[in-house]
Amino acid sequence: MQTIIASTTNEAVAEASRCKTETLAANNHENGNTNRALVDALVNSKIYREYERAFGDLTGLPIALQPVETWQLPHHNKRNENPFCSLMSQKSRACAACLQTQEKLCHNAAEGAQTVTCPVGLSDSAVPVWMSDRLIGFLQIGQVFRKKPTATQFEKVVKLCKEWGVEANRETLKNAFFAGKVVSQKEHDSAIKLLTIFAQHLSMVSNQVFIQRENAEPPVIAKARAYIHEHQTEELSLTQVAKAVNMSSYYFCKMFKKITGINFTDYVARIRIEKSKNLLLNPNLRVSEIAFEVGFQSLTHFNRVFKKILGQSPTEYRAQLFAH
Repeated sequence: MQTIIASTTNEAVAEASRCKTETLAANNHENGNTNRALVDALVNSKIYREYERAFGDLTGLPIALQPVETWQLPHHNKRNENPFCSLMSQKSRACAACLQTQEKLCHNAAEGAQTVTCPVGLSDSAVPVWMSDRLIGFLQIGQVFRKKPTATQFEKVVKLCKEWGVEANRETLKNAFFAGKVVSQKEHDSAIKLLTIFAQHLSMVSNQVFIQRENAEPPVIAKARAYIHEHQTEELSLTQVAKAVNMSSYYFCKMFKKITGINFTDYVARIRIEKSKNLLLNPNLRVSEIAFEVGFQSLTHFNRVFKKILGQSPTEYRAQLFAH
């Protein structure tokens, strides 16, 4: 009897463990999809496109914004791509070495700006980009020499290329290798500073950019957005909005998050916070009045959500506005 009970218990524990593992995997997959949607919204925004162009014109460096969960070369086929890196991307073993460097870089950059050097001596740098309290991606630059490459260094690279199966002849390799951009320590530090400032700015405007993105979406989601905007000051439920667009709550919930990248509750909260930012410009309105005006049912909840999204309380945000 005890053996049977022990066996049953072990099976139950194993099943619970399996379910937990599957749930974690599903959550990680879902978070990955959400992060990609958030990063896509930022990459397609006007502010990012203008900065990308200006940064490239000023520094001659490639720049990319990548989601946390990614497995691709950030600068491949991009403007200012290093010619040697472009050549290496043609072979899977060389690509694998580059991807390992990228993985190491992003792992180290979760807390702040980091730079790593790849096997051929080129440096890549990354800074984290946050949306509220959530890491969504990395702003990256790279494929540069921080010291002028030498003939000895090139000979080592030739050996590496042979190991990787790169079929380009020596002259082609040499021309591509020595065509790489060289930056001084001061120039590199300045580029990292610019990158850090822009990453911070992207984090600040990510909420607004995400809500205002112009990506194509199914008519039912566009209709749902319009309904939410129209009724944002009222008590809104997912069931209510799903009914307004003639969908079941279950399928509406899944589709809304898949298309927008965030769940219904978070989206409504962000819409309300955006409206509250405008109302905070009026010094005659109390914070509590603004909270209820935009649809929050309590001042405490409003303060908590506002700080989660913008990183500061409504009072701090207002004080910053009138300090300038």
